Amino acid sequence: MRETPTGDPDPHRVYDRIAAHFSRTREHPWPDVAAFVDAREGARALDLGCGNGRHAELLADVADDVVGVDASAGLLAEARERATERGYDVSLVRGDAERIPLCDSTIDLAVYVATLHHLPSRAARVASLDELARVLTPDGVALVSVWSTTHDRFDADAGFDTTVDWTLPDDTVVPRYYHIYDPAEFRTDLDASRLAVRDVYESRGNSYAVVSPEGKPS
Repeated sequence: MRETPTGDPDPHRVYDRIAAHFSRTREHPWPDVAAFVDAREGARALDLGCGNGRHAELLADVADDVVGVDASAGLLAEARERATERGYDVSLVRGDAERIPLCDSTIDLAVYVATLHHLPSRAARVASLDELARVLTPDGVALVSVWSTTHDRFDADAGFDTTVDWTLPDDTVVPRYYHIYDPAEFRTDLDASRLAVRDVYESRGNSYAVVSPEGKPS
């Protein structure tokens, strides 16, 4: 881990380079995401920053229609292969989390996991949360997660920018930008967006929030 970010700040280019190797290390869904999805259902679901589709697979069990959005063409190819091999349906779309390529109020259930912290500025991160609010239906609900300073690899009380290296099998090192959130900062950014917070908590070194469009009760 580098304390001063260097390298390419655009996550789609970074993850295009490491997609196949990254996907092989991301076989299983996160327990907190599985618990969130298992308790809900909806007509249309969204996996924003879907990666290789491991969480889209969960959504396919509880929703009639699932959309996976990711900026990386390489990861979308991995997600397509996974869906074909495992026999579930997902519509895969290349898109930016700051400008989600979906119409307003079309998503009943969403997960936005381990992606927001890759966006390179606070303005971009809050804009992305606003976009999530835009695509949710009035009764829609989403789970958002970011890497937190509560993780045992970090020795910090305040949020900070850093670079975490990914090492490919040929020993090529690919730096990945992260903004590591402190829990209070995460809540501040959520409150600055058009999302209403239903719940916020820490788990396994990540901050999580269950959110709805603004105007729904917290």
